[in-house]
Amino acid sequence: MKYMYTATFREKGGKVYARIPDLKGCITTGKNYEDAINQISDAASGWLVVAEDEGLDIPDATPQYKLITNEKLSYSLIYIDTVSYRAKTDNRSVRKNVSLPAWMAQMADRLGINCSQVLQEGLMAKFNI
Repeated sequence: MKYMYTATFREKGGKVYARIPDLKGCITTGKNYEDAINQISDAASGWLVVAEDEGLDIPDATPQYKLITNEKLSYSLIYIDTVSYRAKTDNRSVRKNVSLPAWMAQMADRLGINCSQVLQEGLMAKFNI
């Protein structure tokens, strides 16, 4: 799934504190703004993956004009793609039983084609990764 949320940033004590107000508890820090953006993107990806897996409600993004406060904050849109995040972080192998016509399995064996690899590549293409 693809999401876009606004992250807020505040400098204090040589660190940049980042949070996504719409995702309760999604807070992190970075040594500078670039690092804070990377950290909050990763934190939000993890937050959303857990919410998807557990069937939790995922809040809609609040428009930025509704987030503006009197605090001295910086704002940035953060793009999150949980399918891409999963592809990068969850590399466990899972056994799946698939059926092929006998002639196709024999031809693949003769040509030394790894059916698991072909299936993975085909699914990645379907997922646009």
